[in-house]
Amino acid sequence: MTRVAAIDCGTNSIRLLVADADPATGELVDLDRRMTIVRLGQGVDRTGRLAPDALERTFAACREYARAVKEHGAERLRFVATSASRDAENRDEFVRGVLDILGVEPEVISGDQEAEFSFTGATRELTGRDDLDRPYLVVDIGGGSTEFVVGDDRVRAARSVDIGCVRMTERHLVRDGAVTDPPTGEQVAAIRADIEAALDLAERSVPLREARTLVGLAGSVTTIAAIAQDLPAYDSEAIHHSRVSVDRVREITGRLLSSTHAERAAIPSMHPGRVDVIGAGALVLLAIMERTGAAEVVVSEHDILDGIAWSVA
Repeated sequence: MTRVAAIDCGTNSIRLLVADADPATGELVDLDRRMTIVRLGQGVDRTGRLAPDALERTFAACREYARAVKEHGAERLRFVATSASRDAENRDEFVRGVLDILGVEPEVISGDQEAEFSFTGATRELTGRDDLDRPYLVVDIGGGSTEFVVGDDRVRAARSVDIGCVRMTERHLVRDGAVTDPPTGEQVAAIRADIEAALDLAERSVPLREARTLVGLAGSVTTIAAIAQDLPAYDSEAIHHSRVSVDRVREITGRLLSSTHAERAAIPSMHPGRVDVIGAGALVLLAIMERTGAAEVVVSEHDILDGIAWSVA
């Protein structure tokens, strides 16, 4: 076993995994897995820069994670930064801050690298299952972007497109500094048009409709899975490898897009940091399922973070 630590810093959240990894058996044993909503990408789509308060929230989480990595005695640490820091003009400020706190430089990876990590993390434990047909289409719906990966035992094709839940919310649902609550039909239609255009782009290089099993990753998908089960609280074990039909996703999406902030916040499994962006995230998932003809989505709690850990091991 090798004790490794992985940090995934995205547009909406930053996550830590400390685990013991055994590459020979394919076993990854969690010691510490946590997530903090920091909204690093707040305003990036509009300004092109990381906001000072967003950076401070992210650095505060990094200080907390640094203590955890030290306490667990991880031998290796890899910090991967995705969409927001890739797009920002002042990303050097972000890099310096992370290096000072954690002692490693964040790797601002490409969308294709992001996709490969997501695929590895989501599918490594599916090997040998006879109830899931291949190839898989792994879809990672993040805050700033969504990754599409098709593969069997390895990646065949991948593409990242800019239709994350935060980006779509900020682009179409924010008026005078506040999220429209609930959104208008015109706003929803504008989001859907952006998503359809991005799916057209993804299909140029990824055969989305050839996949036999759709695997969905990240907070928007796992939150929808929790809502689908009417969980009294967020429960990773109940969510991991659960399946949600396209009809149920359609029903939940409609509910989220017609509800108020207070109604969404009252959902027991809803993280406070997802209340304003979950409607757009659900719409991304629904559009993908309708485009590909997927009857259901297999939900995975293991994603890019696990892929990063395996790359270190």
